[in-house]
Amino acid sequence: MHKANTGAIFAEAKFAIVPETLLDSLIGDFKKTLYALLGAVLLLLLIACSNVANLFLARATARQREIAMRATLGATHGRLIRQLLVESSVLASTASVAGWVLAYFGLKVVVALIPAGTLPEETVIRMHMPVLFLSLGLTILTTIFCGLAPALHVLRGELQPRLAGSGKASGGALGHGKLRAVLVVGEVALSLVLLTGAGLLMRSFFVLTRVDLGFDPKNVVYFQLNLSPSYFFKWGDTASIKNSLEKKNALTRQLLARMQALPGVTSVSELNNPPPLTSETSDTIIPGKPHAERWETTIDECSEGYFRTLGLPLLRGRLLSVDDASSARHVAVVNETFARKYFANEDALGHKVKFGNLDLPFVETPHDIYFEIVGIVRDFKTRDYVNPSWQTVPQAFMPYSVAGYSWRSFMARSAVDPKLLLKNFGQELRDLDPSVEIAESGTLESSLHKFYRGPQFELVTIASFAGIGLALVLIGIFSVMAYTVALRTHEIGVRVALGAQQTNILRLVLLNGFRLVAIGVLIGLLASYELTRFLASQISGVSATDPLTFAAVVTVIVLVALAACLLPARRAAAVDPLVALRYE
Repeated sequence: MHKANTGAIFAEAKFAIVPETLLDSLIGDFKKTLYALLGAVLLLLLIACSNVANLFLARATARQREIAMRATLGATHGRLIRQLLVESSVLASTASVAGWVLAYFGLKVVVALIPAGTLPEETVIRMHMPVLFLSLGLTILTTIFCGLAPALHVLRGELQPRLAGSGKASGGALGHGKLRAVLVVGEVALSLVLLTGAGLLMRSFFVLTRVDLGFDPKNVVYFQLNLSPSYFFKWGDTASIKNSLEKKNALTRQLLARMQALPGVTSVSELNNPPPLTSETSDTIIPGKPHAERWETTIDECSEGYFRTLGLPLLRGRLLSVDDASSARHVAVVNETFARKYFANEDALGHKVKFGNLDLPFVETPHDIYFEIVGIVRDFKTRDYVNPSWQTVPQAFMPYSVAGYSWRSFMARSAVDPKLLLKNFGQELRDLDPSVEIAESGTLESSLHKFYRGPQFELVTIASFAGIGLALVLIGIFSVMAYTVALRTHEIGVRVALGAQQTNILRLVLLNGFRLVAIGVLIGLLASYELTRFLASQISGVSATDPLTFAAVVTVIVLVALAACLLPARRAAAVDPLVALRYE
């Protein structure tokens, strides 16, 4: 591209300056994943705090007589609260130290799971002082939340009557039971939000890995060349530009011929990037049509074997030919989306288009070059490392000899072992030019798997958090139901003595548990409906309010609640009325 033509090209093509911070440029859309993981961690922390507070409350309730005795002997509420907080802080500190040790070793596992290329190579993820101070702060807050609230609740009201209190359902005990019920409702709601997020990501990942790509990646290998400086050109030097292009095209022609001659190879092609990676996007200009702002096309320069190698059928017209490449003809094959978007009510074949920012360094006036549409092929899906969804975008394919790109890639379809085939390709390349190296190689299927690593990492991490949260909910519901059954043992004995059957007692306890779960599910659904909208940019192929996901999550919560309530309910149904009536 000559400097004299730059202004004309930029004037005709529509460009916009978008400011971006260095951090956003380095991290990209992985920032959204980090925010999602941070949200999952906070939800899990709240679930854990609610569970621990429940256990502390039960422990404090069991010590009501002891606390009342201390108060009678002169202990103030402040001293009693300090004692309970110290006991809580000892447990919290011990757990924090254990957590730091687990985090230190677990961090290596997490870093290993982060997909390659997601973060800059310079990124260092390690434990350091700010993280330790943050953990210390969370420990203090957790201690206050888990220890102070139960302590204040136990010390509320008159303590003297508790010296003579029994194990029956006193007013204070019932009050504690209500607080524990509230905590369980909160656990269920938070867990449902976590499970909904994990469910949406799982459904999205399922759709992502099973989408019809439109091309066949099986038995296709690819490799990208690292051209030596002898293939480069000097800007503005016409002789240097032409010499560079001739050398690249000669290398391409010879390498394609050698690759095609190898045993087992059915088709070969030169290309920009192996699909589904998108290539350069160019402004699209069609004579006689208004220039819309979003008229953009993905440009792929390739050889005639490109479509056969990917299994792309021709719909109308013809494909690129050997003569197109050898003569550097200004022709293009487009996909269905291109023809439908830019020529909705007419046949695209025979029309001429130009691309505003196409790199044609060897042409004196590249902004005046038009390409004739000679064929239309079927669409296939494309995407990039940032956008999580598959896309079908307007595409144009032109002969590799037209554009002066400084990189060259190749692919081949063959039933031969990929490692052996790539080894043979490498040998053919060394025979042609030892200065040219293979920068990257692999199978097309393995290349596709790279796009699944990011969503898979997010799914596995959040699903792990959701699983832990579900286990905590199981423990929380079980502890509350066991506490309630123990609290109402005398009442249950009276009911049995008056003729209540085991099924009646079983139903009574289960309904009590499911009442809490129903309230938690209702609150969780409302919260999920609002919060999962944040995941809309992280998922594809699934609505953020997918009813199937919500139904599955509610079913899982109900089954877990049933498992948690069943054992306390069976114990209650098996109560001996004589023993229960004497229960203290």
